[in-house]
Amino acid sequence: MERRSFLKKAGVGLAAGAATVAAPAVHAQQTIRWRLASSFPKSLDTIYGAADVFAKAVSDMTGGKFTISVHAGGELMPAFGVVDGVQQGTVECAHTAPYYFFGKDPTFALDCAIPFGLNSRQTTAWMYQGNGLKLMRDFYKNFNIVNFPMGNTGAQMGGWYRKEIKSVADIKGLKMRIGGFGGKVLERIGGVPQNIPGGEIYQALEKGTIDATEWVGPYDDQKLGFNKVAPHYYYPAWWEGGPQLVLYVNQKAYDALPADYKAVIAAAASFAHVDMQATYDAKNPQALKQLVAAGTKLHRMPKDIMDAAFKEAQALYSELSASNPNWKTVYTDFAKFRADQNLWSRFAEAGFDSYMQAQKL
Repeated sequence: MERRSFLKKAGVGLAAGAATVAAPAVHAQQTIRWRLASSFPKSLDTIYGAADVFAKAVSDMTGGKFTISVHAGGELMPAFGVVDGVQQGTVECAHTAPYYFFGKDPTFALDCAIPFGLNSRQTTAWMYQGNGLKLMRDFYKNFNIVNFPMGNTGAQMGGWYRKEIKSVADIKGLKMRIGGFGGKVLERIGGVPQNIPGGEIYQALEKGTIDATEWVGPYDDQKLGFNKVAPHYYYPAWWEGGPQLVLYVNQKAYDALPADYKAVIAAAASFAHVDMQATYDAKNPQALKQLVAAGTKLHRMPKDIMDAAFKEAQALYSELSASNPNWKTVYTDFAKFRADQNLWSRFAEAGFDSYMQAQKL
């Protein structure tokens, strides 16, 4: 489906502060019950909560005729098993971070975040006004999946460390839980990446199975208690400038929907997409204050680590473009869009932000 047609049919009437969703006109339709498998624990009302927001919007817009039950990671299937679940039709849909599945094909990561990629606004622009949605839709046909952007955390923090890291030498041998694709670059600069579901990270850090972890940012990280076992908190996450969460829908289940229910899915996903980042932006400031007051030590990520990671990321992307046609097709467009976005963003947006952040208000 072409992007403009997709948005037009979705009838999206959304704004960041909206309390309700402008619903497409839904006439008498059959009752439909779907199940959604999340990759996240219920304790995280932000990232898991986006699926609840989505399901409620679908029900509200259809007068309760189309309902979707939401299931936490591990309830119906493992947190990292949701792609297989949707592909095989075990569940009709899932909510996840696509970069968890880079092992199937690195191209998955481009639908979420790659090191030194796009920030959240740039990602949304690429999806809805660039070629991102069309290119990823073409890619997901190989997996019987229809994708919808459904959330973004904004730029993430660079993680929690038991010991202070002062240079790239301190990354050597560091066992770090790092989500998805970013671990490939961490490995190239000497780290030892670990892919662990959100609900299992604290125990691994507490027991010393890992030396460091990243998750999202202050609000989620405080809930997960990482500050209790790792005092050093770094920023920014060079691997996640604007990670996008995605709704995966089984192709057959989607095709069976009437047109107005398809429009409801698109509208509800878009609403949840906006709502997630609004929630993070509203809740992170207070959580960071509380963490610092409780003894958390904030550090900016050392420049030589950033530089080493940037160099290795670019080398990795060149290697993938030479060996993986799927990656090359999507990344070529992604990289061009990123270059134009960074040229523009450094003026108005960055200029305003840098001035305001220097003020004492």
